[in-house]
Formats: sequence, structure tokens, C-alpha cells
Amino acid sequence: MPKKPLIEEVNKHIDKDPISFHVPGHKNGHVFEGTSEFKSFLKNDLTELTNLDDLHHSVGVIAEAEAKLTNLYGSIQSFFLVGGSTVGNLSMILATLKRNSKVLVQRNCHKSVFNGLKLINAIPVFITPDINEQLGVANGLSLKSVRTAILQNPEAEVLILTYPNYYGEVYDIKKIIDFAHEKDMIVLVDEAHGAHFQLGNPFPTSSMNFGADIVVQSAHKTLPAMTMGSWVHVNSYRVSIKRIKEYLEILQSSSPSYPIMMSLDGARSYLEEFTVNDIEYTISEIKKFKTMLLEIDGLILFEPDDPLKLVIQLTSGCNGKTFQEVLETHGVFPEMSDQKNTLLILPLLKSSIVYPFEKAAIVIKKSIGKVNHLKNENKKILLYENNACSTLEIPYSEMDHYKEEFILINKAMNRVSAETIVPYPPGIPIIIRGEKITNALIRALNLYIESNIKIQGGKYLSCKQIAVFV
Repeated sequence: MPKKPLIEEVNKHIDKDPISFHVPGHKNGHVFEGTSEFKSFLKNDLTELTNLDDLHHSVGVIAEAEAKLTNLYGSIQSFFLVGGSTVGNLSMILATLKRNSKVLVQRNCHKSVFNGLKLINAIPVFITPDINEQLGVANGLSLKSVRTAILQNPEAEVLILTYPNYYGEVYDIKKIIDFAHEKDMIVLVDEAHGAHFQLGNPFPTSSMNFGADIVVQSAHKTLPAMTMGSWVHVNSYRVSIKRIKEYLEILQSSSPSYPIMMSLDGARSYLEEFTVNDIEYTISEIKKFKTMLLEIDGLILFEPDDPLKLVIQLTSGCNGKTFQEVLETHGVFPEMSDQKNTLLILPLLKSSIVYPFEKAAIVIKKSIGKVNHLKNENKKILLYENNACSTLEIPYSEMDHYKEEFILINKAMNRVSAETIVPYPPGIPIIIRGEKITNALIRALNLYIESNIKIQGGKYLSCKQIAVFV
């Protein structure tokens, strides 16, 4: 079997210098004048031609590539996703939940999880996460909070978790999965940021190794796959592979991107061929980078559980968003920032690859010099007031029966939100449609607005207004 079945077959096709009378309309790039890199790239943007297989009925090279993925991760069956982890999250939710069924959900899940719950008209019970005090962000769940939620909601058959969080922090998910399985529950895990956990130490252990039933991973986040390239792993016989396949076919395009699928084939091969020497090299290069940063006055480093994540805080109190903006003007682009933190996602490097860490460290030092006069800008954002479970005040199935109005955010205490408001990244909703608006949520939303954090949703946030149900 070829090392990269799909890539090798596409390359064979390109070598024929083919004349296209098929979709897509760029005709292998021929409709573009000149010889741009874009034109060359389009030769890979193909369709379901002879020998190139079909994602929705794979029997050839795509099936071979997915079989290699399945073997690498040790799942029952793994599938390519060309619509990001979003389509994986939607598929696993729709495949395992019934309409109006109760489901336990980690409150700081990605917005795609909430969208999946809405599509199936589920009745979610949100479990409040623990807080990482040093970062000031939500982390994972405690066994105690999950145990309480399960015992209080014995009719719930599915538990949805996020692991790790966006900042690379993990928690004792094994005990949670074990307890849920003792209660005959299915455990679904959005492990978007953990595709590289398969490498083992010094990286955290994947939830797949702890028995999670379905796991979704974004290969494009830490592996060399194109944006939207992800995969879903069916990891137990508690769930139906047939139903997962059905929903993947419904939710994914009938014209899937060959460049994305090729990049998934390549990312899997990259991980599969990653050696102990490569791991040691990656960690060594990251340590050198951290040493360079620690020599810079005015910053604090937080090293999450995942070595590929690094958080910078400034001793001046300058908030992360301001620092990110300055970094970007000098050519260094972090993954995201918030009131307190600037998050860097570091590369997973083969030993032959040289990454410009030293150049980045110089830029970071220069940028700190430009913001060190900005004092005490960041304020603590506390989204969750207690550790109790919560649910929607108005179920998904009834929301369309209510009217909506816009009111000032500061007057929305105890009203029910009619819109979902999501800082992006990380894509975790501050407020969910149908959720009661608390004082903590009002404070948090005002701070996000004042800090000019990018927000999806909230039609009139610029006017300090929010939609509520009447």
C-alpha cells in the first residue's frame, strides 16, 4: 500500500497532463492567464475522476488513506472531514442523540456543539467548568461536578466534553469517562486541539486512549493539514458507524475538496513517520525559544499541559489584545488573545526543519517595549458564578414562538438572551440563545466589547444592546 495513497494517485493524474472537461470550472487552472502559484496549485483541485475515489463511497485511494488513519489512531473506524471539526461535532451529536433527549454538556464547548444540540432540539444540561486562576479562563470538568450532573439527570444518555481547552490545558478525563460508562452513557469528545496527542509523552494522552466513544480532531490545528482538514474517530461499539456515515454524507459537501483531503493524507503520514528524535528536536527547539523569551523583561510565560501551546502575559498589565495588535504590526501573528493572555501555537517539527524562533523572540522583545507603558488594562472576566449545573430557560423547540426585542446590556439582568454571542477565537459562547443573562455574563460581555475583542453574533453590541425574548 502506498505511503500516501491519495496524494500519489493525484500526482499520477497530474503527470498525464490531463485536459479537463469536468468540474471545477478553472479546468486545472488553464482558464487563468500566466503562471502564478495559484494556477499551479489548482492542478490538485480535482473531482471524483476514475481512480481518484469518492469520499462518500470510498473504495479506492481515499478508503486506503482512511484505513491508514484508522490504523494509526487505533480506532474502530476513522473518517476524513473537509468541513472542519464543526462537521464532526455535528455528526456525532446527530448520530447519538434523539429529538428532545436530555444531554450533559461541558459549558465551555465550541459553538458547533451548541449548534448541533439546536439542530436535534436536545435538552442540554450545562456542567460548569473549573477555572484556571492563573490564566483566568475556563478549563475542564471535575469528576465531582460530572458525577453530580449524572446522578441528578439519570435519563441523560450522552455526555459531551471538550479536551483539551483552547489554551492546551487538560484534566482527568479518564475518571469522567469511566464513571459515565458505568452509567451506560455515551461519551463524545471535541478534541480539536489534540490531533498530535497520538505521539504520546511529553504530549498529553488522547481521550481515545481513555475510551471516549467518538473523538473529533482538527488535523489543521497542530498538524500540517489545510484549514478545515479534520477527522472523526469512532472508538467504541456503543455508537453506530452507519449513523455517523449517514450524517457525514448529509453534512459534508457532495463535492469535497481534494486539496484538503490530500493534506489530510499528508498530515497523517507526517504524524505516522514522526520519530522519537523528531519529538526530542521539537521539544528542544521550543525550550530554546522559551529561554529566549524568559530573558526579556516585562513578560510572564505560562506553559500549558500541551507543549505546543505557550501563553504570554505582560507584567505591566497590558491586555493581550493590545499586545497582539502590536505583534502583528511587526510580523508575528499569535493564535489569539484575551483580556490577560496572548496565545502562541508552536510548530510540530521534524528534525530537518528550522523554524524562525529567534526572529520571533526579537519581535516580541521589541513589541513589549512599545506597550510596557500601558498599565493595568486587564480585568478579570468571570463567566460562571458557581459550580451548579444550568439549562436553557426556553427550550430550542419553543424559541420560535417568542418575540424578540433589543435592550441595553446593563438592563438585561435575568432576561433570556435571544442571540448567541461568541468571541472568535476561541469560538466558545459567552451567552447562549435561550440562556438567562446573569450579572457575571453582563460584566464579561461589557469587558469584551470595551477591549475590542472580535465577536460573532450580537447584532447591536456596538450600541451596547442585546436581543432578549419577550
